[in-house]
Amino acid sequence: MSQTTQNILDVVIVGGGLVGGLTALLLAEGGVQATVLDAAPILDESKTLAVANPRVLALSQATIHLLKKVNIWDKIARQMPYTGMQVWNKNGYGEINFGQASTHFPTDEQSLGSMVEPSILNLAIQQTMLEKLKDYRTQVKVTRVEQAVGYWIIQLADGSSLKTKLVIGADGANSFVREQAFIDLDILDYKQAGLTCAIRSTQPHQYVARQIFHPTGPLAFLPMASLVPEQAEHWISIVWTLPDDYADEYATLNDAEFCQLLTQESHHMLGEILEATPRAKFPLKARAAQRYVKEGLALIGDAAHVIHPLAGQGVNIGCLDAAILCDVLLHDLKRGVWAHEQTLKRYEHLRKGQNDAMMHSMSIIGWLESAELFPFVWARNFGLKQVEHSAFLKERFMMQANGLSNLQNTRYAI
Repeated sequence: MSQTTQNILDVVIVGGGLVGGLTALLLAEGGVQATVLDAAPILDESKTLAVANPRVLALSQATIHLLKKVNIWDKIARQMPYTGMQVWNKNGYGEINFGQASTHFPTDEQSLGSMVEPSILNLAIQQTMLEKLKDYRTQVKVTRVEQAVGYWIIQLADGSSLKTKLVIGADGANSFVREQAFIDLDILDYKQAGLTCAIRSTQPHQYVARQIFHPTGPLAFLPMASLVPEQAEHWISIVWTLPDDYADEYATLNDAEFCQLLTQESHHMLGEILEATPRAKFPLKARAAQRYVKEGLALIGDAAHVIHPLAGQGVNIGCLDAAILCDVLLHDLKRGVWAHEQTLKRYEHLRKGQNDAMMHSMSIIGWLESAELFPFVWARNFGLKQVEHSAFLKERFMMQANGLSNLQNTRYAI
């Protein structure tokens, strides 16, 4: 598609991270070149690869499939696949196991998904956008987004401006595009914080992602890649959901005290915790945009929704947003229509209800897993046992987790 005689662009994406970058590359595959405005600088490859990020993103099979579609996946320098998942409650008897442990590095066919450091993923996305996009701009600050008749005007800090038929906000939880479009936000403050760091254990993780529900909140152990090959199966990224006061206390423990606490709270499932990197703490709030679209504008990823990290699905539902938005846009493009109001509303219809349901279900599960009243404890244990012994229920859980069913009726279906 070409620009109009008034120099109005077809699409401008504000935000060049995973979701914004994926959207731009999926559109490029469909013949539409987006202008991408990225606030971040170009990453230095050698510096990025030399540092291990203690935080990882749990990528689902659907997300990996989409990354392969746009040739990002092969550029990811290191990642850690996982072949099993184990979930249980500390004060209960139920347990769910998906997949199985492995003693060797899994093949693509064996893995349920993969853990990737955000910095490594962003490096691969940038490299691909530099190759595939004609107008990818970095270190760009957007100062104003204003609706005109039939298009949007985007003002930049350098004094220049862009006009576009469609602006896509992929600029994160504190989205400036959402704010400028006057789209209200519903916020649920969990009064909790996430504590994250990398740890090294005496026993190997065996490529299993584990999550223990404590009365104070879930503690997740996510296998991660290591810069030291001989320690590759002993490094784990943790995400510990805690009430604010607990998070403050645990963040100030010295490394020896923190490792001892983790060893105890994990039931020694990975042996002794030997080492921990500096801890980072972040507040936990669910956010939901009241609308995903306006005329000529769409929100995707964290700009539209932020859910509890309980199931590690936030990044994956953002990638599904990208796929569904690109699918409806490219579908209508064949009919000679671009960014029509009904097209954008179809995207909102396909994604908002599902994302809201995911957000609320994560909140409910977190509450039920921390409840200590006997009826809830009994129901929780009974439910875990039922799922563990039901092949049908396990299959349904896995279908939800891998995300592939959401792509069934799109051009990105497997």
